[in-house]
Amino acid sequence: MKTNSIFERLSQNIFLRQSFNTLFLRILGVLLLFGFTVFLTKSYSPKLVGQYDFARSFLLAVGTICLLGFDQSILYFKGKLASLNALEELRKIYLKMIAMLLSTSVLGLIIILVIDDKVINTYFGDTEVYSIFLKGSVTLFFYGLSTLNIEVIRALDKLYIAELFRNVIKYIPLILGSIALFYWHKETYLVDVFLIGFVFLALISTILVFSYFNNTTTVKSVEGFSHKEVFLKSYPIAISGMALFLLMCFDIMFLKKYRNDETVAFYSVGVKLMTIISVVILTINITVSAKISEYFASQNKSELTKIVKNCARLIFGITLPVIILISIFSEYILSFFGHQYVAAKEAFLILVIGQGICSAFGSASVYLNMTGRQHIFQIILIIAVVLNFVLNRFLIPDYGMTGAAIAFVSSSFFWNVAVAVVVYRKDKIKVFLN
Repeated sequence: MKTNSIFERLSQNIFLRQSFNTLFLRILGVLLLFGFTVFLTKSYSPKLVGQYDFARSFLLAVGTICLLGFDQSILYFKGKLASLNALEELRKIYLKMIAMLLSTSVLGLIIILVIDDKVINTYFGDTEVYSIFLKGSVTLFFYGLSTLNIEVIRALDKLYIAELFRNVIKYIPLILGSIALFYWHKETYLVDVFLIGFVFLALISTILVFSYFNNTTTVKSVEGFSHKEVFLKSYPIAISGMALFLLMCFDIMFLKKYRNDETVAFYSVGVKLMTIISVVILTINITVSAKISEYFASQNKSELTKIVKNCARLIFGITLPVIILISIFSEYILSFFGHQYVAAKEAFLILVIGQGICSAFGSASVYLNMTGRQHIFQIILIIAVVLNFVLNRFLIPDYGMTGAAIAFVSSSFFWNVAVAVVVYRKDKIKVFLN
């Protein structure tokens, strides 16, 4: 195949330039997270690091539920309104989303307040868990708003600003706060600093969003979308997003219950290192997703087959050397965070090798969504979440971090295989490496 046949035809130079710039910002974010994790593990006790990762998992899972998929559906509304030259309506939709986000966040807080703190603390065997849940619930609205704002900025064609917020700026309050706590000998407030950071992020990003809206011009007005319409377009996306986040949270929750904060910290370092591989997969899939949709809509099966095949080859070709290097030097890499983190070596290797296997499925994570089969993808992910929950429940009590890694890889492999089978049966296209 000619060198200019896939990505040069994909969408011309400007698209490629945006893709590589996006990849650069994502890699910058990974390196920043890596450096911060090194500082955290060397300066803070594993117990405090574990509490931070537990709070992070709680906020990620519950915050995704409260968002109701608004962070993704805003892009759908933007596309629809752009075709009508009525982008001014996006502001109204954004305000409706904020109102519903506030409602779901308050509901989440009420639920936590209603539950007896002894019930939660007894279940996890830790007297500090309820306090983390309560503080996290208070922060839900600000977390959701900052996440939504990033996608709104992206929808307003400020791609690089959005990626800068997503990959760099969002870490700044936590990094500065954790450094200050370390030098003031107030390390026990790490979770508080992490959560308060979202208040600042929400405030700054909201100001930025409204400044961009004020510079948006509209050609004509259209009939607005009701709260019901916004909700109905958003919640199906929320189900898929929530399922993917739960796949990354159940292991942390069960490790917290059946092990301790130290184990959560050791395991979480392995998960964060695994994101190096997932960044490659995500970035390449973002690059090809629009063309998958275009070729499918135009019934151009030959080009669709080519782009899917080359996507799988490119992803696997880039990730394979990374996986080999990480596997060979796994013990050295983990010891870089502290000698005690070598305890996660077995789980870390399972996670990395499993992610490498899943990388052979190329565009499986975006194909169904880009071809109008979102509901099928939702069902597959829901089954994967149930599988992940059951495996974590039975493996972690006996095998700890290794059991958590096996559960994550098994459920990830399941949904990738299921998507590949569905795509092949419906379209006779192989999304996996062949």
